[in-house]
Amino acid sequence: MKEKAAELAIVSNKSFEASTAVNLHHYDISSALQTSLEFIELITIFCNKIQATIPHNSAEYTNSEFDLTFTRGVIARHSCTYALKVEDQQLGELKLTRSQRFSKDELRMLESLLCCLIYPLKNATLFQQALQMAYTDPLTKTHNRTAFNDTLMREMKRANRCRQNLSIIFVDVDHFKSINDQYGHNCGDLALASVASWVKDSVRASDIVFRFGGEEFVVLLADTHMDDANIIAERIRTDIESHTLAYGMDVLNITASLGVSTLQEHDTVDDIIKRADTAMYQAKKLGRNRVCLG
Repeated sequence: MKEKAAELAIVSNKSFEASTAVNLHHYDISSALQTSLEFIELITIFCNKIQATIPHNSAEYTNSEFDLTFTRGVIARHSCTYALKVEDQQLGELKLTRSQRFSKDELRMLESLLCCLIYPLKNATLFQQALQMAYTDPLTKTHNRTAFNDTLMREMKRANRCRQNLSIIFVDVDHFKSINDQYGHNCGDLALASVASWVKDSVRASDIVFRFGGEEFVVLLADTHMDDANIIAERIRTDIESHTLAYGMDVLNITASLGVSTLQEHDTVDDIIKRADTAMYQAKKLGRNRVCLG
């Protein structure tokens, strides 16, 4: 029968930290964990350090805040699970498994050694939160232009290396200046946040939405050729058109013009962006609320 996983919430306090001082000295885990701010690397270091003392077949770390699940090794029958937190801040959950039951002495030792992991995980959490803020547009909660530039460059390298397609869609809100002029900037902000939400609801889970600037958004579609990108762009357009925006006593109908481009051989970042941008402006010239291909 599979052993029910034990649960432990580790809370920072002076007496608990003092009781682990000897273990920290013996295993040199703490200093090793100061070398990284990446969750996966921290868990890998920790598991490697404790393997000789607490042998285990697999380790699984989950962190719901960052939608992260990391598993190493082969899952075995018996397990122990620890919910990690400090000062009421959740830092994830660590589960170890092996073919034999963990002894009480091993569990006590593991619980002490886990104290070495708490503050490195907290530092990693703060670092990842700061990264999210740096790459997130505060108004629309989409990724920002800095994130787009970094992601596009990385995805272009991957697409070229793996000989895969890559497409982008530029989305520009029609008559946005008129919305600001007639209803005010608060309404304009609401319109942008709403469009961002509609676009995110229209795309696939693998697609990434960015705010490029002003009233302009861009969607990055990995492993997607022009025909499929065109279908997705048309779905975005119709979804935006089908919504209305209530503002006070007014109801606004919002549309968008879209331009699509697909990665070509020898493209630079500027090349694929320019084709999508040009196609989007062509959609504007042709009457707005349409999709053009670049």
